[in-house]
Amino acid sequence: MGTPTGMKTFPLSKVYQLLEPGPVVLLTTAYKGRANVMTMSWHMMADFEPPLVACIVSNSDYSFAALRATKECVIAIPAVELAPKVVAVGNCTGRDEDKFERFGLTRAPAKYVGPPLVRECFANLECRVVDTRLVNKYNLFVVEVLKAWIDPKQKNPKTIHHHGYGRFVVDGETIELPSRMP
Repeated sequence: MGTPTGMKTFPLSKVYQLLEPGPVVLLTTAYKGRANVMTMSWHMMADFEPPLVACIVSNSDYSFAALRATKECVIAIPAVELAPKVVAVGNCTGRDEDKFERFGLTRAPAKYVGPPLVRECFANLECRVVDTRLVNKYNLFVVEVLKAWIDPKQKNPKTIHHHGYGRFVVDGETIELPSRMP
């Protein structure tokens, strides 16, 4: 096999930078009376109704044990204005400190789950784990969104998307094309 004309090889260790999924989000958990927040970018929609989201939470993350034990979380979606805090949250552990307090994030009570919403985010999704079959092998949890909240005061929020090594892309121009999907 030769090299396709005009192409060059790309390191396999960096493939994730090409396929990095949706927006960077915050994931909140609550365990033994203590709420935590972590940054997560490895997630994807898995179904529409009910809405299912597949999330990878490393077993080295402090939130992993809480999510595994309680089977509840909140996926909070921040706008670009929160990017510095979102990155800072992702660069430390909640094992030894209260990241809500440290980064000035406001807890808001959820309706159906124990973990808090993040008031500064433009959307919050209350979730319950519905499938753990791939947790031991891939750290992959499938969660069902039970309740979705949006902040109507945040108009046209722009999300951030991780491209690896501190590089992010901000949502850009929206285009509309014909679609046959309902």
